[in-house]
Amino acid sequence: MKRITNIFINTKGNKLRLAEVVFADKITEINFLSNEFDWNDVKDKNSLDEFKSQNKNESEAKNLIDGNFCLLMPGAIDPHVHFDTPGFEFREDFEHASTAAAYGGVTTIIDMPCTSLPPVTDIENFKTKLEVVKSRSLIDFAFWGGVRRQDFDDLQKLEKQIIELSEAGVAGYKVYVISGMEEFSDLTYEQIEQAAQIIKQTGKPMAVHAEDKSLVVSRREAFQKENKDSWKEYCIARDVESEQKAIEQIKNISEKTGCRIHIVHLSSKAGMEIIRTAAKENIKLTSETCPHYLYFTQGDFENVKIRNFLKTAPPVKFEEDQNELWKALKNNELEFVTTDHAGCNPDEEKTSDNFWQVYGGIPGVEHRVPFLFSEGFMKNRLTLEQTIKLLSTNAAKFFNLADKGELSENKDSDFTLIDLWNSQVISADNMHSKGKYTPFDGVTFNAVVKNTYLRGEEIMNRDKNTFGKIGYGRFVEIKP
Repeated sequence: MKRITNIFINTKGNKLRLAEVVFADKITEINFLSNEFDWNDVKDKNSLDEFKSQNKNESEAKNLIDGNFCLLMPGAIDPHVHFDTPGFEFREDFEHASTAAAYGGVTTIIDMPCTSLPPVTDIENFKTKLEVVKSRSLIDFAFWGGVRRQDFDDLQKLEKQIIELSEAGVAGYKVYVISGMEEFSDLTYEQIEQAAQIIKQTGKPMAVHAEDKSLVVSRREAFQKENKDSWKEYCIARDVESEQKAIEQIKNISEKTGCRIHIVHLSSKAGMEIIRTAAKENIKLTSETCPHYLYFTQGDFENVKIRNFLKTAPPVKFEEDQNELWKALKNNELEFVTTDHAGCNPDEEKTSDNFWQVYGGIPGVEHRVPFLFSEGFMKNRLTLEQTIKLLSTNAAKFFNLADKGELSENKDSDFTLIDLWNSQVISADNMHSKGKYTPFDGVTFNAVVKNTYLRGEEIMNRDKNTFGKIGYGRFVEIKP
């Protein structure tokens, strides 16, 4: 048994208690060593030092870990990543990305089905991917399944594929209203409705990339005919209207079929308003957003240093959209903050002067946790409790990750130590993902991930700059 002491645990809101946790691979016991107090009582270094002097456990007992009065939170969960193994490893791979995740306080990810070859659209492809990945991750992982246009030749076969993937333990099913991937084609709204009818039987969510294809493609083609190829044309083609129109259609499909549908990487106020309306109407439509939508706007494309690094689909929008997304997080109207982690070799795929040809994606799994503490909690946009839920607990509940997402007895000993009294300047050179670039380069985050534990083993120690053994991560089967 190990024991971690001199730690703060969030109880509710911005309240804390001093605690110690006894654990092996599961949490055995949580002992509270103080009454509840407010974050404001310890938020500056002087008040923290005073608290330490009165409460420090100086024991040097064997297997005792000194948490050094950091916040202990459940290991973060990122349910939307593209780790690219197998098939796209010239961009990213599980070894690099899972190490970056550990440095970012993340103990579990859910990998998307479309950026691996073969894509996870049937049980054989699922088994192929699992066989390759099972020895190549530092952290625990689950898989999304997916449905693409190529799967609609035979609806009975499609139903079989979906049911078998659910039984194998996928988290849900990804579909695209617009896709640029040959191996994972987009669906018409009619096909999405057909897929939803089947997916509903599993009880699992359908995740939708929601930008209207007819709007985006018609605009793109018109711009390209005129040789207009800047970020401005890209953003006009994939504007608020294209997201709004797609989400409205998806809302109708969810209402008609009763299928749980989750809009990924929400970027706009107009999109958020549809999600809000759906909730009022008891339609099973949910959503998430990402750090780049919460920090950048289209004005940041004027900065040539980060312009190409900031390209994503959908693109970042405007200040009113950003403000609405923060408001939605504060009001508990979005399920979680994910990264849509998608890296590449920036020297090869982020250098074109033709913005249409620039690879779209940010490798963000290392930065999401300190970002949300810094920009959300430390700036009073979110409570401590909300921040932790958006990074871990909500995803565990949403996807039925029964052993994850909470600091409580008999849960997995997945936890992360967060230093809220020190800051870090983000540097692309220090990243652990394969592609070392980020639009956050040079930005200061007022929170630091110090240590990460997975099933009781330390898998990252920032002070020592050490990380665990690749292959320690396990596949997490998600029950129907």
